[in-house]
Amino acid sequence: MTVHNHSERPYGWVGAVSERRAQLSPDRIGLVDADSGDAYTYEELDERANRTARLLRNYDVGSGDRVAVVSRNRPELVDLYFATSKVGAVLAPISHRLAPREITALLDDIEPSMVVVEAPFGTAIETALHRADSEVAVPPVITLPAHDGDPEDGASEERGWERFPDSLPDDGTPVETADLALSDPHLFLHTGGSTGLPKEVVQTHGAILWNAFNTIISWGLRPDDVTPMVFPMFHTGGWNVLTIPIFHMGGTVIIARDFDPGQVLSLIEDYRCSVLVAVPAILRFMVDDEEWENTDLSSLRFVKSGGGPCRETIIEAWSNRGIELSQGYGLTECGPNNFTMPEDFQRGKTASIGMPSLYVDARIVDDDGNELGRGEIGELELASPHAGDRYWHNKEASEETFGRDATGDTGGDADGATTPGGWVSTGDLARIDDDGYYHIEGRKKNLFVSGGENVYPPEVEAVITDHPKVGEAVVIAVPDETWGEVGKAVVEGEDSLTLAELQEFMEGHIASFKIPEHLAVVDRLPMSGPSKIDRQTIEAEFGAAPPEE
Repeated sequence: MTVHNHSERPYGWVGAVSERRAQLSPDRIGLVDADSGDAYTYEELDERANRTARLLRNYDVGSGDRVAVVSRNRPELVDLYFATSKVGAVLAPISHRLAPREITALLDDIEPSMVVVEAPFGTAIETALHRADSEVAVPPVITLPAHDGDPEDGASEERGWERFPDSLPDDGTPVETADLALSDPHLFLHTGGSTGLPKEVVQTHGAILWNAFNTIISWGLRPDDVTPMVFPMFHTGGWNVLTIPIFHMGGTVIIARDFDPGQVLSLIEDYRCSVLVAVPAILRFMVDDEEWENTDLSSLRFVKSGGGPCRETIIEAWSNRGIELSQGYGLTECGPNNFTMPEDFQRGKTASIGMPSLYVDARIVDDDGNELGRGEIGELELASPHAGDRYWHNKEASEETFGRDATGDTGGDADGATTPGGWVSTGDLARIDDDGYYHIEGRKKNLFVSGGENVYPPEVEAVITDHPKVGEAVVIAVPDETWGEVGKAVVEGEDSLTLAELQEFMEGHIASFKIPEHLAVVDRLPMSGPSKIDRQTIEAEFGAAPPEE
């Protein structure tokens, strides 16, 4: 699979990031395991990576081979990231939240040379491997031991699987790194699967590096920065939002196997964390935690929200603690750190995602690809060297999203080299205001037309969530005999909320054709991915034509 672009030369440092970082700052703490309390210097992280690289080579894992891993956040994932880089392999994290059918499909697609699984998920992997319909032999499986209090989910020896600690060589001295170019793949990160089975986005060493550059420069990261990592490491957020950029700067990343808002608050205070990036739901859980008011947040230099619109009430709650929260924007296919807020931005601009980062181009286009002017709503397209390379084994989807001829990605040993095309189609609707700030208006596929008028759900949801009886809200389209489609609000809130009460509240704040005609109140909205609202499930459950109300 690894065939360098003819215009690129291999560099010795491409696979040696942990080694170079250890040489520059050996005694700096790079990683903290919040569950065990263990802290690892960059010198120790490189030694662990060398041992892990030797383990991979003992199993004949080399250039272009894929290593699938199913686990929660733990130090061994960082070891595998640095080690696969050293041997030229590709790390392919898979969500432990997926069903066996979905894991099976991803394993068939990835065709890994090795699978690493955390003990509690052993049964799911065993089931997936038995279901797999791949022509490739079943790969060796190595288990990560259960954490205190976790079920072992069956002993490794009963399955003939080796344990990760028992397999690691004792030798942590430097290893010879693979011959790599920036165009060679290093990460396969799967999409959320909101439009079907997840697709594997191929991220090259160069794209990962450029995203780190964009993040460091545009966000102003520093060597003394400390951050709690609240994204899962099967998600681009777990690697590219902060972990890899912080490692490049020599800062400190704190990980935990499961997110707990109270724990993150205590980590911020105990470790004097300076940077926090999280999805809106997590930021809300932190605000709602009983320790919110008592936690010292004075060490935080900035807080960013990503992965969906952040409600004004949450932005205000952080602002009341003296922290200006801003919103970012990214996707697995590009970045994900594509936008930043200018220095001394106005408080009124927090509803926007800011302006493109230093090495990112952005534009708004209509359905024919024509660029639109300021104030007009169209699809957001991005161009940057930190864009993903393609979808693995999916030429049609690659051409549609990445605007490229994904030649060569036909399976087997094909290298999958791509011809640069430029713009990445995000599928998101956006506009640029008069000051040059970008605003997300929703997913292109979620837009609906009511009586000939376009309705953008996020705009409506922002008004609904201002109601004191509402926590979160999703607006979906349902059939209507008069208007074709009208909005239905599915809200997480108080049972006493009525449709008439909500409509009266919204009058004067939004155009009348945008006000929902139907309402469903639930105790908790379904979530998917890293604490994102599962809009697909909501549409399936509540999207049918409602009965007369």
